Amino acid sequence: MRVNIINFGGYNYYIQTLNTMKHLVLTCLAMLAFSGGFAQTIDELKAEQSAKKDSIDAIQARFDALQDEIDAFPGWKIGAFGTIGFNLSEANNWYAQGTPNNSSGNIGVTVNAFANLDREKFFWKNSANINLQWVKLDDKDDPNDNDGFEGTTDIFNFVSLYGYKLSPKFAISALGEYRTSLISNFNDPGYLDLGVGATWTPITDMVVVIHPLNYNFVFADNDAVYESSLGAKIMVDYTKKLGALDFKTNFSTFQSYESGNLSNWTWTNSFGYTLWKGIGIGFEFGLRNNKQEALDNALAQTPLPVPTPTLDNVDNDLQSYYLFGLKYKF
Repeated sequence: MRVNIINFGGYNYYIQTLNTMKHLVLTCLAMLAFSGGFAQTIDELKAEQSAKKDSIDAIQARFDALQDEIDAFPGWKIGAFGTIGFNLSEANNWYAQGTPNNSSGNIGVTVNAFANLDREKFFWKNSANINLQWVKLDDKDDPNDNDGFEGTTDIFNFVSLYGYKLSPKFAISALGEYRTSLISNFNDPGYLDLGVGATWTPITDMVVVIHPLNYNFVFADNDAVYESSLGAKIMVDYTKKLGALDFKTNFSTFQSYESGNLSNWTWTNSFGYTLWKGIGIGFEFGLRNNKQEALDNALAQTPLPVPTPTLDNVDNDLQSYYLFGLKYKF
């Protein structure tokens, strides 16, 4: 009787212990099997991902090669990109500043467009650059101030170059370039360069124009300041696309044979980086040197500087502008 009771108690406890150990062993084996299978699955997925990435890279390489062939094919090539920048703000009862109640803003837009034709015996390259910016500061406590946007940077530039090829890199050429403002003072001043000479294309996407015979027509209401003259025209233009980056630089100068005071130059640079479907960030800056414009600005000052400004003594400060903002591409 005692043995049965002991056997019964020990038997039940013993069976329970065996069952517990059995469950623990099975659980550990299952976890090891799952971990091994999971690790194997991760490795397989990584291998598959790597293979697909290699395939995508190969497809992209073939696509880029086809695009290069398309770009190199003679014919019209048309495109445009630019930058839009804006900043709007408003203050109410912000007494720490000199104008506690105001609304202000700055809006700018640039456009760089081109239309180029390339044939076996000739080429025709056309480009346009437009840069327009407006700014306003509306003092709500001053009913007499200007509460609208006023133009600041105001540039329009159009170039047309025709060349007859003497070789793949050299051509005799004719160029027309027109520069003016659009928002205000349209064609006052305005510049029209017409000339002939030679064009050199040392590398793809670069054009170097050297025209020793060029006439610089200047249009302005103030004939005492602005003067047309004969001279030489030099222009260097480089436009390049590197992946998502669009880049364009243009340097244009007129060197007068009559007087260095009538010479001028302009250098503009545009950068655009595409982030998504033609949208990205853009930056543009430009420099200009023009003594006739400096004199016109000096004579418009009140009171008039002493001594009276002339082309020989005027302070010809370097002109510049820049714009940073949202980039777009067509």
